[in-house]
Amino acid sequence: MSSIITTRFEERFGKSRELTARAQQRFPSGVTHDGRYLEPFPVFVDHAAGSTKISVEGHPIIDYWVGHGSLLLGHSHPAVVKAVQDQMTKGTHFSAGHELEIEWADRICQMVPSAERVRFTNSGTEATLMALRVARLVSGKRKVLKFIGHFHGWHDFLVPAAYAPYDPNDWSMPGVPSGALEDLVVIAPGNLDVVAEAIRVHQPACLIVEATGGHWGTVPMRREFMQGLRDLTKQHGVILIFDEVITGFRVHAGGAQAAYDVTPDMTTLAKILAGGLPGGALVGRADLMDAIAFNNQYGRKMRHPGTFNGNPLSAAAGCAALDLIANNQPCDAANRSAQELRLRLNTLFAEKHANWCAYGDFSMIHILTGFDGPRPDTDDFIPHGGDYTKLDAKGDPKFLYAFRAALLLGGVDWFAWGGMTSSAHTPQDIDTTVAAFDQAIDLLRGDDWI
Repeated sequence: MSSIITTRFEERFGKSRELTARAQQRFPSGVTHDGRYLEPFPVFVDHAAGSTKISVEGHPIIDYWVGHGSLLLGHSHPAVVKAVQDQMTKGTHFSAGHELEIEWADRICQMVPSAERVRFTNSGTEATLMALRVARLVSGKRKVLKFIGHFHGWHDFLVPAAYAPYDPNDWSMPGVPSGALEDLVVIAPGNLDVVAEAIRVHQPACLIVEATGGHWGTVPMRREFMQGLRDLTKQHGVILIFDEVITGFRVHAGGAQAAYDVTPDMTTLAKILAGGLPGGALVGRADLMDAIAFNNQYGRKMRHPGTFNGNPLSAAAGCAALDLIANNQPCDAANRSAQELRLRLNTLFAEKHANWCAYGDFSMIHILTGFDGPRPDTDDFIPHGGDYTKLDAKGDPKFLYAFRAALLLGGVDWFAWGGMTSSAHTPQDIDTTVAAFDQAIDLLRGDDWI
């Protein structure tokens, strides 16, 4: 990292530097999630409420990670906190069914169009793994179709082709056996003719897709394309799986499928589902979900244990959060804040003569640097015509670290080159964020990054 930003960062976040030194003795690279790695070191947080985290040094930081997308209501929403506190006094694990898990599932089925039956998991990764197994068991087929740049968890069957740089001739990944690739068909996003040809050639069991495009809309997919996927998969008997781990209950109370009026066969959920606590689910058509049932119509049961499936604390948090989200108002509020921020950032970039642009859908914002195309004049703008090789290319990680550190000096924590808003973000937060970007651009220029 460059000198001006590094010097100021080390001065401002001294205790975080000390904690990083301790963490490096316990965790690989000192972090417990790849995305939290930062140079010269990550900032440690003491507590959070609403849109704001407080660092261990006592500095307020406006948060655009929002729990990796799980906190649509912001940090420590009183209703969610109370629900968890109340449940904690009753028990955290019964090794038995409990009424709250039924109430949690009732809310999901009322809100998500594709949800006829529910099976809880502990994460989005587990939910997508389950979705593939169900699809294979029900269809009797093995092939799985996915798009380049779509992330569906870190398990072997779907993590290939999830991260740039993308090499269509080699989807191997460290630690993933080559056999895991034999039944995975990876295609470029955005072209229905390519999808149709892949279905014709490979006859897959299923097609799985991030519901607003790869990496939560870094390469956007919108209503018309998603409707085309639904038509193609239905025509050819291919199970359509929407990965709504991020978009579920975020873009709309019923997820992207409700916003786009496209109902998939199955949907994977997590994050907001459990009100910010650990929890995921696979939901879908009753006949497909019957694959998990005992004495099912297929004569073979998909086995599914899981120590914390539907646990009472996550169920309590999930019920409280979904009750607040059901009227769609938190989704609308987060979407409005993100749209306002995208528009104001693009105005700032023009004023600063920075070849950057902000784009995205719903409550998700992406920053593209090195963009020399026409400046956006509407909020439905997609740079480079949606070309994934330009929107989702691997950049210099040192530049990213400098950018994030520069923003943190202005009191803003950005999720790599993207961010998400919550219903707790205020107009004052937007003002502070724009000012932080203004300062960050100056700092990056001072260190010869731009």
